[in-house]
Order: sequence, then C-alpha cells, then structure tokens
Amino acid sequence: MITINIANQTLTYQDSVYSISSAANGVGEIEGSFCTPLGKFKIAEKIGSDLDLGAVLVGRVPTGEIYSKSLFKQQPDRDWILSRILWLDGVEGHNKNTKQRYIYIHGSPDEFLLGVASSKGCIRMKNSDIIQLFNQVKTGEEVVIQ
Repeated sequence: MITINIANQTLTYQDSVYSISSAANGVGEIEGSFCTPLGKFKIAEKIGSDLDLGAVLVGRVPTGEIYSKSLFKQQPDRDWILSRILWLDGVEGHNKNTKQRYIYIHGSPDEFLLGVASSKGCIRMKNSDIIQLFNQVKTGEEVVIQ
C-alpha cells in the first residue's frame, strides 16, 4: 500500500519515504477545484513504462519531448507531467470522481519544490523517485491519501 501524508508532504511505500508535492489549493474532491482528494484509492493505470527520464506527457500520451530548462522557459505555465504516471481511481463515495479528474502520481521537473504543496491537484514526485515507485507497484494497488 502507498500512503501519502499531506501534512508532511511525503509518500511512503514499503521502507521508502519520498518527498512529494500535493495541491497548492489544499485538499478536496470537487471537480475543477485543483485540490488533492483524500481517502482510499487504487492505481487504475500505469502509464509510461518505457519512457526516458524526463519524457513529457500530455493527456497521458508522450509528446516526444524531454524536459529541459530551455523548454520550460518557452512554456513556463505548462503543467509538466514527466517520466511516469500512476493514475488514481477513488474507491469511496466522496472520491469516486478521482479518475475523471485526472489525478495522478507523476514525475515533475527536478527544480520544482517538493515538500511544499504546489501542484494542481496531482501528487508530484522527483523523476527518479516516480520511476523507482512505478517499477515496484502494480495496477490495482491500494493508495491512501490522508
């Protein structure tokens, strides 16, 4: 089971603890709120198993780009989803809309702050960390965000 602690901005899996970034808008389950939902989830889909470190995804599809600071300078407001995606699906009544909200655990640019709530609702991780986690977990695995 993956456990995400919003207060500490950490993700724990087995004996590993990773720094993450949850939503800048706080927690919540309302569509369009840009909040991170709470409760029990499962990993609905794993996306990007063969992608390079820093590969850019848009709409869960690789663009062929590899993230760089120059690419960021060209598009500073882009929501960077990199390397791998673990797509979450809510399993409780209040968070059943999570998959439709496109809430993921995903890689982010290394210069983005982790340990601070700053995402648009997803759980951001360091690229090397999401790849390590991705390689260990299975579709259907339980995730708890608290």
